[in-house]
Amino acid sequence: MIVAVSCFPIRQTCVTDCSFVASMAVAAQYERRFKKRLITNIIYPQKRNGEPVYNPCGKYMVKLHLNGVPRKIIIDDLLPMGHHDELLCSFSTNKNELWVSLLEKAYMKVMGGYDFPGSNSNIDLHALTGWIPERVSIKSGSNDFDPDREFRRLEKRFHQGHCLVTVATGMLTPDVEERSGLVPTHAYALLDLRQVDNTRLFLLKNPWSRTRWKGNFSSQDKTNWTPEMQKKLNYDLDSAQFVDNGVFWIDYKSLLNFFDVFYINWNPELFPYTTCVHSEWSASEGPKKDVYSFANNPQYTLEVQARSQAPVWVLLTRHITNKNDFAHNNEFIGLVVYKDIPGRKVYHPNDPVPLKDSIRINSPHCLIQLVQEAGTVTYTLVVSQYEKNVTIQYTLRAYSTAPMKFSHIVDPYCVVKTATGEWKGDTAAGCQNNPNFDKNPTFEVEWPNNEPDNQVLVEVRGPREFAIGFTWDVVTLTNSAPHNATRSFSTGNYRRGYTMLELAGLSGGKYKLTIATFDPKQEGPFILSVKSTRPLKLTRRR
Repeated sequence: MIVAVSCFPIRQTCVTDCSFVASMAVAAQYERRFKKRLITNIIYPQKRNGEPVYNPCGKYMVKLHLNGVPRKIIIDDLLPMGHHDELLCSFSTNKNELWVSLLEKAYMKVMGGYDFPGSNSNIDLHALTGWIPERVSIKSGSNDFDPDREFRRLEKRFHQGHCLVTVATGMLTPDVEERSGLVPTHAYALLDLRQVDNTRLFLLKNPWSRTRWKGNFSSQDKTNWTPEMQKKLNYDLDSAQFVDNGVFWIDYKSLLNFFDVFYINWNPELFPYTTCVHSEWSASEGPKKDVYSFANNPQYTLEVQARSQAPVWVLLTRHITNKNDFAHNNEFIGLVVYKDIPGRKVYHPNDPVPLKDSIRINSPHCLIQLVQEAGTVTYTLVVSQYEKNVTIQYTLRAYSTAPMKFSHIVDPYCVVKTATGEWKGDTAAGCQNNPNFDKNPTFEVEWPNNEPDNQVLVEVRGPREFAIGFTWDVVTLTNSAPHNATRSFSTGNYRRGYTMLELAGLSGGKYKLTIATFDPKQEGPFILSVKSTRPLKLTRRR
């Protein structure tokens, strides 16, 4: 089954899964270097020490991390062959080694077959190892990318065995492709990185096991390679010129110029504490876009109790349920994080201002990385989509070096009343600054009880091009009310497309809602929703 686990015998053929083969290569290199089973122990049957063994019956099980949990994939040992008895799948050049082909077959089975649509190593390494995926864009113009800081981070963490890394090219012109020796939109395994004197170098492997870099510090470069550098890196330039195994050194400056992204997967064992939730977000809940309102977005609180500075990472994983979904990647997901609003739901995306707001990406994984100082902090996590087209299932998993509590924010409201209306003619009277404000659509909310602690959430949705708001005024109360219950309230600043007001400690009685656009003569429909902790009546008055 395995002669000697190594990245060098792994070879990709005609299956378009360079990212998966590169992922197997870096995992094999890690296992060989750190003497810790990472990839070979996911194949069954196996010995007590975790080493997989050959099954004469031809049946195997592979453990892959998919859709938030480890899952078992059952396969046989039948492999695709060409007309000349050559393997068409990826394989090991070591005779009698099956592990490369078996792992690829298991992954291809899950993804719909060998006509693989392509992926990236973040996704594939997470499936193979469960390690936490981070994507670092290194393209020119990436706002948060600091080349020096990133190299120091990678150099330290890579050699400590904390992470696995691949790099990927973007689109390259035929001229650049020929001149550089690099393959466009292709993944390469990172086998080593070193700083020799003032030169930063990366050792990469093409999954094809052929076709190498032709620029600085390549096997063709006799200018930059010095005898001292070759000795420090145990590199023989003369021998390298005659053997193309797809492995090459490249300097950091050239890598940043020709490659687009680092895919880094982090060892989850770095975090002693982890917690997760699995859930679903229905396409029928809320508007298609959440630009103006988070009212219908899934929201969670994460309380972290840190005795000293602690990292807090949150990974959102969208479940892949069919091949077309994986191939086309039409769903864009993201995470928005707020701090110190314990237990409160967020309704307006920018009120309060978020602590972190991720880019919406069409990858199954979205990672937010926080650093918390000593103390107890409560974060509010909001799941977001760029455009909600379909119902999605997802897993939200938090990692930290400090204890955590994870909980879903649930609406306390058990009663919901809705009404529709429109601003038209005289009822499109504008905000309070206009003399005809009272002609706007008006509703009466009544609690027929004597309770002093009624709670209400009022939401109004209108055309996105209108700034809308409303006022809340007391009409009559059923008993002597607390001082704050007799006050009038408003939504404050008028907001485009959506506005809300949440009130508590209200006495039973009647209240008036006046709904308006900021400018007069803005005609259009609106939807009013009134949610309460107790039964109420909603009546249209104008």
